[in-house]
Amino acid sequence: MSLLVVGLSHRSAPVSVLERAALSADAQVKLLQDTVAAEPAGEAAVLATCNRIELYADVDKFHAGVAELSTLLAQHSGVGLEELTPYLYVHYEDRAVHHLFSVACGLDSMVVGEGQILGQIKDSLARAQELHTAGKLLNDLFQQALRVGKRAHSETGIDRAGQSLVTFGLEQLAVGTPVPEWAAGKKALIIGAGSMSSLAAATLARAGVAEVVVANRTFERAERLAEILTGSDENEVTARAVRMDAVAAELTRADVVVSCTGATGLVLTAEAVAHAVEGRTGTPVADTGAAAAQPEAVRTEAPLRSTGAGADENCPLDLAAVQPGFSVMGEAAVAGMDAATLEQHAAWVAGGTLDRRERRTPEADAELITALAATAATVGRIPERRRPEPVAERPAPFFFLLDLAMPRDIDAAAHRLAGVRLVDIESLAEASADAPMAADVDQVRRIVSDEVAAFGAAQRAAHITPTVVALRTMAADVVASEIARLDGRLPDLDERQRGEIRQAVHRVVDKLLHAPTVRVKQLAAEPGGAGYADALRTLFDLDPETVAAVSRAGDSTDTKDRPA
Repeated sequence: MSLLVVGLSHRSAPVSVLERAALSADAQVKLLQDTVAAEPAGEAAVLATCNRIELYADVDKFHAGVAELSTLLAQHSGVGLEELTPYLYVHYEDRAVHHLFSVACGLDSMVVGEGQILGQIKDSLARAQELHTAGKLLNDLFQQALRVGKRAHSETGIDRAGQSLVTFGLEQLAVGTPVPEWAAGKKALIIGAGSMSSLAAATLARAGVAEVVVANRTFERAERLAEILTGSDENEVTARAVRMDAVAAELTRADVVVSCTGATGLVLTAEAVAHAVEGRTGTPVADTGAAAAQPEAVRTEAPLRSTGAGADENCPLDLAAVQPGFSVMGEAAVAGMDAATLEQHAAWVAGGTLDRRERRTPEADAELITALAATAATVGRIPERRRPEPVAERPAPFFFLLDLAMPRDIDAAAHRLAGVRLVDIESLAEASADAPMAADVDQVRRIVSDEVAAFGAAQRAAHITPTVVALRTMAADVVASEIARLDGRLPDLDERQRGEIRQAVHRVVDKLLHAPTVRVKQLAAEPGGAGYADALRTLFDLDPETVAAVSRAGDSTDTKDRPA
């Protein structure tokens, strides 16, 4: 059996795909159960966070394992396999170990060095243990990943290379102002009472907000978080809990809103945010998006599409769903299209002429779409992007929204509202994409490499242990048989003489087996040493079933501790 991981993350897939592929708690349970029920897999664990979904398994066949795990991910995520495949990555054996250790150290996080991933790995292992889908390999792997992550944080300054997602998100909201200075005196509304929401509440409380209001579907959990915040010696914040149906009223009082729930749909629509802003200002909120930036005549009279005869036939887009100010020939129109549809769209655009009231020329649009088609042919799909917001024209924000959920809790359209600043997973990814790598990151990478080598050596050495045990068991059986035969042939020997003979024979066998068994364990721990177990079985004619029985007995007696 060999370790295999199939997954997708913020590094391989756009946020829109990660949102749709997000797994609920029930879906994760079913995915684990179906994975271990599949033929190629013997063990399974799911690591599902706000920006990654990974399925780990111990498989006996690589290609069959990749196919099965990819299919199961697609089935349980609700994203078709054909659409999901271009965004999937695969790691096998040592590369899979290296990947998980890197994830545990925060090297693969959206914000390099963030430590929350350790808690998520711990939860992932606990879930697999509760469902009995984690055997010896995954227990060893995830336990060691937790130790490697803790070592990286304790021995290096990886924490300085990046902050937790919560801290980084608050810094993005503060726009260059120190978070304590920005947060001082503000009122915060926290939607959700899970680990991420709790961390956000505690961070804001320490930063100096005047009040924290916690809303959660389970009111008791909201009350518990509010009690913890109120009783903490680290802050003097006032905290209280409300039910979810009170969120609309609390929005009009809040200055900062942090949302991180497990909801599959939007928790806050753009309309709800606009209503809250209007409740604070007493005036209708303006939309500062591209549509609002256009002249009134263009928004109300200009056609949304530009073809030769003004006809829409053969257009690959759903024109009925087109929003005001949306050009069917711009980049926003083709975001997320597959290559084939993009080519059809380019041909449709090239066959038309442009209305003179449109700002772009048909040649420019055709050239842009042709370039995008070339990109789609290479990567399979154009990543979805929000339309650029005219920052210079926006008034200073006074209502701050931080969406840490995946799929998102807050409508992305809220970022266009005047006076509103929205930071979500997508904008955090963009802001942290060019973060500088510190020397500490290189040090962590060396730790990961060393730990991967050590883990591989230990696993290879452990692989030969059942064979060595079976060999020594066979030798003990041979000694016992010969001593019994000697007892029958020399009945006049007294007990002292028999004991001396038994000890002598045992010493001879032990000395003969000691050097080769110690050496074979050393050799097996080296890369490519897996064949030594087979050689030992062949040389001593060991029964494969005997070796397998020793292995099964070892697995059944292994203590599967909860992750520390």
